[in-house]
Amino acid sequence: MLPVFPLLAMLSLAASAAPSPPQKSFDEIARQADSARNADRMTEAIGLYREGVRLRPSWNEGWLWLGNLLYDQDRFPEAEASFAHFVVLVPKPGPAWALKGLCEFEMRDFAHAMEDLETWVHADFHGSNDLTDVAAFHWALLLTRQSHFAQALYVLADRAQRRGESPVLLEAMGLASLRMPNLPEDYPPEFRERVWLAGKAAFYVSMHDFARGQEYSHRLLAEYGQQPDVHYFQGTLLKFQLKPAEAAQEFRKELEISPQHVPALLELAQIDIDSSDLAEALSLAKHAVEIEPANPDAHHILGRALLAAGQARESAQELESAERLAPDSSAIHFHLAAAYRELGRKEDAQREMATYVSIKKREGDLDRAAGGQDAEHPLEAPK
Repeated sequence: MLPVFPLLAMLSLAASAAPSPPQKSFDEIARQADSARNADRMTEAIGLYREGVRLRPSWNEGWLWLGNLLYDQDRFPEAEASFAHFVVLVPKPGPAWALKGLCEFEMRDFAHAMEDLETWVHADFHGSNDLTDVAAFHWALLLTRQSHFAQALYVLADRAQRRGESPVLLEAMGLASLRMPNLPEDYPPEFRERVWLAGKAAFYVSMHDFARGQEYSHRLLAEYGQQPDVHYFQGTLLKFQLKPAEAAQEFRKELEISPQHVPALLELAQIDIDSSDLAEALSLAKHAVEIEPANPDAHHILGRALLAAGQARESAQELESAERLAPDSSAIHFHLAAAYRELGRKEDAQREMATYVSIKKREGDLDRAAGGQDAEHPLEAPK
């Protein structure tokens, strides 16, 4: 009988001497990953891209495709991690910030989603038309959630003009119009008809179909005219149609219902400035500052009223407060430059005008992106 131990030892030696399968090179894995993706073998492609970025962490295309494939499968945390690698590897990751932000939105990580979508907004290149539409829409939802209602409506109105009517767009426009800081899925169901009517009115007015817009806004007033923000919304529609006197009446009705309604106070003050009723403009704007001392719009409108009244020094102080609260507002820089000119502070005026021009250029870049003019450099967009 042969000893057991030497036999086991020989078997072990034989196994260790057997050749292991050859390791694939990075170039081979990259080719196979692209081939699997092009053939719609997505599970295989994901595995190969994972292997590729493991072998070569600096492979930016691998991170990008991996992120896109994972996004298409609703695997948002994994996709976000892939885009996070990509944005640090390339000098101008532009559209990838939008993709990363969209993942975070789906993960309900709204703070980081807003941060990344803002980075995308200010990037040099925004991506394909489809990506721009999706990202801008979600940015507008987050703007509404943060109570930046006017900015959200500006973005949504552009979506309406480019893409037309859709239920989700109407709902988003309705929420922003009624100043409700909610996402479409998290506001009380008893508000649905009100939101829908406001959304329809805002949509048609943004399309310059004022008769249809008026039809829905009048229905909104008839049903909900005693509720907050309804008369204010009607006033904004009339102001958009260049009917300041009628708009002022609606803002005053809003103040009867909501005496502390700062946006209505400021809209009235602006109409007064334009009509040179500076005494009431100053009174309204000062009251708005008293109610919301941290509101940059209140300091801005008060600064404008003071400037129109010939009180340049006091105007500059209010506009400087507004600038500290909202440094990215082009309008505040423009009016502060005017106040400095009145005070003979030429260098300060030139600095403010330079800042104004820089911000307006950035806003123009976003407008061009919203118009789809970045589409000659497409990036794979989410569906």
